[in-house]
Amino acid sequence: MAAKKTSAQLDRKKLLSDPIMMGMIIVLLVFLLLFIVYPLFVLLIDSIYTEGTLTLDVFKRVLSMERFRQAFVNTVQLGLITGILSTIIGLLFAYVDVYVKLRFRIIEKLFNVVSLLPVVSPPFVLSLSTIMLFGRSGIITRNLLKIYDSNVYGLKGIVIVQTLTFFPVCYLMLKGLLKNIDPSIEEAARDMGASRWKVFTSVTLPLMLPGLGNAFLVTFIESVADFANPMLIGGDFDTLATTIYLQVTGSYDSTGAAAMSVILLSLTLILFFIQKYYLERKTAATLTGKASRERMPITDKSVTVPLTTICTLLAAFVVLMYIMIPFGALFKLWGRDYSLSLKWFEYLFKYSGWKAFKDSFLLSIIAAPITALMSMVIAYLVVKKKFRSKAFIEFTSMLAMAVPGTVLGIGFIRGYANGIFQTGLLKGVYGTAAILIIVFIVRSLPVGTRSGISALRQIDKSIEESAYDLGAGSGKVFTTVTLPLIKDSFFSGLVTSFVRSITAISAIILLVTPQFLLITCQINEFAEKGYYGVACAYATILIAIVYAAVLLMNLFIKV
Repeated sequence: MAAKKTSAQLDRKKLLSDPIMMGMIIVLLVFLLLFIVYPLFVLLIDSIYTEGTLTLDVFKRVLSMERFRQAFVNTVQLGLITGILSTIIGLLFAYVDVYVKLRFRIIEKLFNVVSLLPVVSPPFVLSLSTIMLFGRSGIITRNLLKIYDSNVYGLKGIVIVQTLTFFPVCYLMLKGLLKNIDPSIEEAARDMGASRWKVFTSVTLPLMLPGLGNAFLVTFIESVADFANPMLIGGDFDTLATTIYLQVTGSYDSTGAAAMSVILLSLTLILFFIQKYYLERKTAATLTGKASRERMPITDKSVTVPLTTICTLLAAFVVLMYIMIPFGALFKLWGRDYSLSLKWFEYLFKYSGWKAFKDSFLLSIIAAPITALMSMVIAYLVVKKKFRSKAFIEFTSMLAMAVPGTVLGIGFIRGYANGIFQTGLLKGVYGTAAILIIVFIVRSLPVGTRSGISALRQIDKSIEESAYDLGAGSGKVFTTVTLPLIKDSFFSGLVTSFVRSITAISAIILLVTPQFLLITCQINEFAEKGYYGVACAYATILIAIVYAAVLLMNLFIKV
């Protein structure tokens, strides 16, 4: 114990004598305090400090609003339904992918496409598709089924869209868990006479329960924090995210919005703590290592045919939904004239389209490398170094994952439009490109950090120690030894940050000023006005840009 303590003290002493590492730590601490802790702290103070006194009057006022109470119930209801459906469908896809022998190669490719589509598309693309396919002028409801009063708005519309958007996340999470289950355990139960269903319910499912809970909570958090889909297809079904937005833009009640944001943040933080610090560890403890040998795939047609058919139909439906976006941009008038035309693309570039793409691309391309490098530095410090503020840096950098975009936006407004930074270096940062870039970095930081930590934990520390022994400084070791070893994670973080930035809306819709035009805000604006052709044209080009970025990443990683 004493030797361990002495080793930790030596590590800290060594770190204190390293100016580059100390500089990195100070820069990170300042950034995290200014742009994550401070905005959230301001929200809390705004909601409990009024006219020089601490009071809960703002919370009492907010909780007395029928609209807010209904929005809270709606949000929890939506999260539960979406979480359960997404987890079930994700489990079905994962089970078929891992356990069932797929007869056709095209089905595997279809599964891969479905898992990739939500990554490369803006968050509200499926809402657009749902309206165009099943709305009052929908190609399926109106033209095929002759239903003229179809209503896709409200709870059912959001549930469909969110489930189709989030189930691929559950699929990828659960696929990894199923692969780690040792097949010999299940085969032992089969040898004792248990049916496949009995093996699944008594062996496979109990081993997966923490993982299922983890997938459910991740989806629940995403659903609760979602702004774009409820805004577009929610109708009169208000959620907390949309209610907070309307409280600022409609009622001009920023104090009330701050109190609502604190309540929504409390909900997501509780779920985040359960998911990260209990279920993730429980999953790791239940399923460790890799399977001892390869699993024999199920070939029994009574199992393979129905499961494969269900998954294939669902996957094909999701792909159809995405295909509708470019068609929506090419049809002259959705619901009336289905002849092909480029009029909406011409309209887009005639009226501010170039500026929207230029602004979005430049801001995202600036934010991406900063985020990727910062993520790798945080991961390096967390995994390889020992110092007092390590736990704070790790926790705060991951905290943004639990903060809904709308809440973060309100925090930046309260913190930098009206907060203490009216003088000094950060004076006037609100309303500039800098504030948008900072928000992009904050929103993407957790994903890159998590990827970097996973990669660094696989690197033997003796490799870096050899470089130190040869006289290299910490900066030299990081850039010439560590970074090349985790280049795949770096490029992945770079592209992920670019994709998340260029498709973001909830965090920046309250912060963007007329000086900047962003693609996602334009899509939202035109869709709300009913100009679906223009919205689809924007979305089509945006998907093409993001898909090209993902392809480039894959090429770089393969080199």
